[in-house]
Amino acid sequence: MGIRKRKGSDVWYVDVRTPGGERIRHSTGTTNRKEAQEYHDKLKHDQWRVAKLGERAARTFDEAALRFLRESEDKADYVHRELHIAHFCERFAGRNLDTLTRDEIFDALPQVSRKSKKVTALTNGTRNLYLGTLRAMLNKAAHEWGWIATAPKLPNLAVANKRVRWITRDEARKLLKTIRTDWMRDVAVFGFATGLRQANILGLEWSQVDLVKRRAWIHPDQAKARKPIGVPLNTEAVEVIRRNLGRHSTFVFSRRGKPIVKWDLAQWNRAVAAAGIDHFRFHDVRHTWASWHVQGGTPLNRLMELGGWSKYEMVLRYAHLAPDHLAHHAEAVTIWAQSPPGVPEGNAKSLVA
Repeated sequence: MGIRKRKGSDVWYVDVRTPGGERIRHSTGTTNRKEAQEYHDKLKHDQWRVAKLGERAARTFDEAALRFLRESEDKADYVHRELHIAHFCERFAGRNLDTLTRDEIFDALPQVSRKSKKVTALTNGTRNLYLGTLRAMLNKAAHEWGWIATAPKLPNLAVANKRVRWITRDEARKLLKTIRTDWMRDVAVFGFATGLRQANILGLEWSQVDLVKRRAWIHPDQAKARKPIGVPLNTEAVEVIRRNLGRHSTFVFSRRGKPIVKWDLAQWNRAVAAAGIDHFRFHDVRHTWASWHVQGGTPLNRLMELGGWSKYEMVLRYAHLAPDHLAHHAEAVTIWAQSPPGVPEGNAKSLVA
């Protein structure tokens, strides 16, 4: 055992046993024998210190990235996690995990996006997604795997609070009238009626619908939070489903008898413009549905269930739309608990008004 080359490869591989008997075999990452031998000797030395002195074994960023991605394979956002980790690997590959500093991590955050040959500056919101992925990996390394003593503190970058984008029922009716394609109109109506995400609507199968009991369901592997969602169907949602009976054997919504693989964004944007509505994405249909619910008196905890949100904070952004539940608390700060001086009993309310 020691260092050796594998058949057909110029790279040296290390093959050693730890003091505890564990066998370690992997690439040294170099074709230089001297460098490979130095790597081997350091590895043996480190393993001895771990076994005899109780020191923590040094782990690399690459090792952590590989394990984190393996443990994330069942996550709904796996594709994004993979993208984020790949970005940081370009900067931290080969580095010992416990040497990463807070400042280095923030310096390594991406500044621009280069999609479709177009370079655009990334918002802090998007950069926070990268930060969140790395934070999750380092926290696992510290608290679950025991690879590092502590994880760097990585607070999110400041993000400007934006208003929740929603439209009124009158605006929604105008929008639906401007959509010329039947399948797109049906999808939009179903979105306003159920609040489901676009992917869940387009992928909805007949096996997920019970028209008799007026309900549908989203399976855990289809939900963003990886939890099942029960969907009560109101009258408009039921009517939409009935209109689509017999059009496709598997999917509720179809286009010319075939599954819908892609949303027609160009036609959607034309319809939005024709209805005189500014900057309204299809995802804003979900925001609109939630806003209507809150304005109609649906409690936030029930809305959380209906929308399949995993965090209560996600529904709190709609709370301001219906502050009625706070109205009685407003009386706690009235100036005149009784009639103010010089004002006859019963006239205090007119004074305040």
